[in-house]
Amino acid sequence: MNISVLGCGRWGSFLAWYAARIGHNVILWGRPNSARMAQLLDTRRNDYLTLPDSIALTVDLRAALETADVIIISIGAQQLRTFLTDIRALGVSNKKFVLCMKGLESGTGKRLTTVFKDVLGDGNQVAVWVGPGHVQDFVNGIPNCMVIASDDEELTRALVDVFKSPLIRFYYGRDLIGIEIGAAAKNVVGLAAGMLDGLNYTSLKGALMARGTHELSRLIEALGGDRMTVYGLSHLGDYEATLFSAHSNNRRFGEDFIRQKPFEKLAEGVETVKALINLSAQVGTELPICRTVDNIIHHKKNPRGEIEKLFLRETKAE
Repeated sequence: MNISVLGCGRWGSFLAWYAARIGHNVILWGRPNSARMAQLLDTRRNDYLTLPDSIALTVDLRAALETADVIIISIGAQQLRTFLTDIRALGVSNKKFVLCMKGLESGTGKRLTTVFKDVLGDGNQVAVWVGPGHVQDFVNGIPNCMVIASDDEELTRALVDVFKSPLIRFYYGRDLIGIEIGAAAKNVVGLAAGMLDGLNYTSLKGALMARGTHELSRLIEALGGDRMTVYGLSHLGDYEATLFSAHSNNRRFGEDFIRQKPFEKLAEGVETVKALINLSAQVGTELPICRTVDNIIHHKKNPRGEIEKLFLRETKAE
């Protein structure tokens, strides 16, 4: 099939590499002023992989959209609405889109498929592709399991057939609300895990995992999803890759924040936590871990004091 990947960062470049590896015709698009795209155009390499010659590279968005059977978007979650507006201006319709990104719109708390439908309406189909896995592992042949989900089971099954391989086994996602919220929220739990590492409280990660799944399950249920979805690949199943791995940007951001070290890569949880706080207020559900992370990062409260208040307070029922 003809696959276009929009976004040339770590994950976007991997998705292009992966789609070509399993036999598809691939175009990788990047912005004309992108330093990452300039590097790929010059060397076909980045810090993670080398792109095969079969992948076409372009900065022409219209060209990337026109011939595609499936369009993958892999950009920062907070850029999605503006980017989709650019796509709408090109008159795109009757296309299958896959959002390979995890987050919630910071100002509105909206899920990314909701943002998609706000901008592109019902004239295109949309799904999400989430779950555990790091580029560094995949390019070294280490397999993992992921999930594709949409509101249309036929679309979900079609996309799984397009992208499945021995390297990535896909599961069918049937609870789009729970999967999107869970995938976004695990990045916030990853920030908290990094903070524990920075404070030398790594032993508290067990408590973090138990409490993280519990508080997010209540939010998902309050929003109309299935509370059990949080225990699947989009959230709990992604904890190892997000809470423990040296490759996790969110975990590393949390650790570096505590140790007052600069961190320049994208950590989606930083903005996602704002959206989760807004959602919790809307539905009346308490999110103590998210509140703690928000207090530390955005309200500059004392990290050790906030973490100890969260985990080491008076005894209460589990």
